[in-house]
Amino acid sequence: MSINHIVTPLDSAYLDSKSQYVFYHKMVDFALKELIVTAQYNQLCTTQEIIFFKQYADLLLYSIEAMRVKYMYDEEEHMKVDLTESGFPNYLEFRYLFNDLSLKENYVNKLKDVSELQEEFLDTLLRKKGPVSRTKLFQAASIVYYTSVEQKFIFNRFVQGKIIKAPEGAVGEFMTSWSFFDVGCNRPFVCYMYFDFEGHTIDASKEMIYEVLKTTADRDMNLDVMAYGIDRKLKDVKPKHIKRIDLGPFHNVFAKDENLITHTILESIAAKDVPLESYALSLKIDDVTSGSEFTEGGYFSKQTLQKWNQPVNKSYVLAPHRIIQLLYSKRPEIMNGLAKPPIQIADLQISKL
Repeated sequence: MSINHIVTPLDSAYLDSKSQYVFYHKMVDFALKELIVTAQYNQLCTTQEIIFFKQYADLLLYSIEAMRVKYMYDEEEHMKVDLTESGFPNYLEFRYLFNDLSLKENYVNKLKDVSELQEEFLDTLLRKKGPVSRTKLFQAASIVYYTSVEQKFIFNRFVQGKIIKAPEGAVGEFMTSWSFFDVGCNRPFVCYMYFDFEGHTIDASKEMIYEVLKTTADRDMNLDVMAYGIDRKLKDVKPKHIKRIDLGPFHNVFAKDENLITHTILESIAAKDVPLESYALSLKIDDVTSGSEFTEGGYFSKQTLQKWNQPVNKSYVLAPHRIIQLLYSKRPEIMNGLAKPPIQIADLQISKL
């Protein structure tokens, strides 16, 4: 089947055919892998940050692959691509996966035996010389899904990384990372915090630090507000540097947002100036560092807090060469406002599904 037979009306956010699931999965998988390589090559992150970033990206890729298997032959349910400035699956899709796998044992016990299903496949293909029904294909996909997908690897709303010793030359003694999926803008974020610790032992305070991060730094907000919230709730922790990566929007033919880059690509696809698999990925990296300290509170509740410098906000666009040319031609005001010239990544070429 040619990819030109794929129909994605602008008023629909559903993926409702096998070709669309395969096509969309290939696009997201390709773009995220390009991002990992590009971030490292262009030194957008430190070596240790890239290691953590790749782990979170792998969880995202794993979850999207699980969605592909889950919905491939399901005629009743359809995966949703978010309508906001995202281009990623709707957050509820991740939630459905996580909850669905909580009942994994119940479903596994109801699945048809693999050997029995294999016999039915062979009988249909070899003796009857006919195609396997979508019902049988859905049963096979369900077996793969419920017997191979692990709940612990599904990208959750908040994913906590470990506290480790900060690399040499960092502004703090320790560092940690976390990732969250903001429900409002429906995009994944990856955060890093470098900090000093003034308590007795870091091991005794890890769970408290993790809990504060989960309740205070689990959504998109001004970075200095996030930093102050963390600092105020953790008296023994002295944050020195917080970095946040906003992953997206992912501009592609399935995106339905109001973003100017998305619309420029969609208009060019409609005019057949660029192929259907054209894409771009926006990336924003925000940094805030501590400049000095100040004391807050009364005599019996005095607390030393960090005085944060003005956050530094940098925007990037990653795209193949043809799309970079297109954006310079149609949206020069966006391209000229980036932290650095658009970063070229590989073309995605899909001719058959």
